[in-house]
Amino acid sequence: MASNHSQKVEAIADHTDADNDSSHVNAKSIVLSNEAKVEQANAHSLINPKKEITFTVGTNDIAEAAHQIADQKAAAAKAAEEQAAAEQAAAEQAAAEQAAAEKAQQEAAEAAQNAAAASAASAASASSSAATTVSTETTTNKGTFKLSFYDPSVLGSGLGYGGVAANLSVFPKGTRLKITLSDGTVWYRTVNDTGSFAAGNPNQLDVAMPNSQIPSAGVLTATVEVVG
Repeated sequence: MASNHSQKVEAIADHTDADNDSSHVNAKSIVLSNEAKVEQANAHSLINPKKEITFTVGTNDIAEAAHQIADQKAAAAKAAEEQAAAEQAAAEQAAAEQAAAEKAQQEAAEAAQNAAAASAASAASASSSAATTVSTETTTNKGTFKLSFYDPSVLGSGLGYGGVAANLSVFPKGTRLKITLSDGTVWYRTVNDTGSFAAGNPNQLDVAMPNSQIPSAGVLTATVEVVG
């Protein structure tokens, strides 16, 4: 009996020693495991340090948005200013062009008026010169003559209507005559023909004239002057 009891005590003791060894091993393993985890955590912290959220003035989203808005406003203001300047320049150019057109139109009108005035002055001068020439022409009064009329074309003559038939002993051919009627009408004719009636009556002239213009009275009287 004693032997069996002794074996049981030894077995228990062995078991106890075995359990103590196992507990010790387990405890040591836990300690080592915890140390490994701490070391691993420290190593992770060194490799991947904890990121902190920081805000730097002028670089965060709010400040950046504010800068963008300010830039957009500045750009819009500059564009508006440039557009206003362009519109003002266009208006000034249009005003200058209109002023130039009005000036050109005024100058053209003045030039036309000056040309018209010059033309009128020239015409007046020519008329005055002609009047002076007529008024200063020398004439010799030959008295009162009877006037009769004929149409050269009816007689087949080519002498035209600027001539007059006269007594060549009184008015040689080529003599220029000023014939003044009683009503003040003046004709200038050149002696270019004669006739039997003129040869027999030196105080009569036969004036060339179209039949449609011959006075209805047929025979008139007029004052006759030799021009030149």
